[in-house]
Amino acid sequence: MDDLLTQISNGVITRTPEDTEALARQLAELLPANSTIALTGDLGAGKSTFVRGLARAWGITQPVTSPTYNLLNVYQGKRQLLHLDAYRLDNPDAAEDLLIEDLQREPWVLAIEWPQKVPSYWLDHAWQLHLSISGEDRCIALNSRPSPNH
Repeated sequence: MDDLLTQISNGVITRTPEDTEALARQLAELLPANSTIALTGDLGAGKSTFVRGLARAWGITQPVTSPTYNLLNVYQGKRQLLHLDAYRLDNPDAAEDLLIEDLQREPWVLAIEWPQKVPSYWLDHAWQLHLSISGEDRCIALNSRPSPNH
């Protein structure tokens, strides 16, 4: 566990979408139930690909795509995965209007793309990941994670 978290904290290079999904599947095993994961990075950095890897780890077999136009996709597997793409939200209050708390079924994970567009208190105990692009490669780095008590 600590090895993977150390690697991701230092930044892991993935060269293919399959590599990105594989890394997400590994991290999925470490995420506590009822967690939020905030994914930052440019368009095309692999945020939705990463979320697809989380979904596969929890036995979700349906297609996992970016919820850019419908804002939120909900998937059910060993865990419920709520995938929010906040890119098109005008302000943090618009995120609250989605009533995500009413949709959550334990154990859940809320994956938020473009987390800077949601209320900051949603991120108080979030795992913070940044995805960046360099040529064909992606770098995935864990910027912070909640303390073990959360």
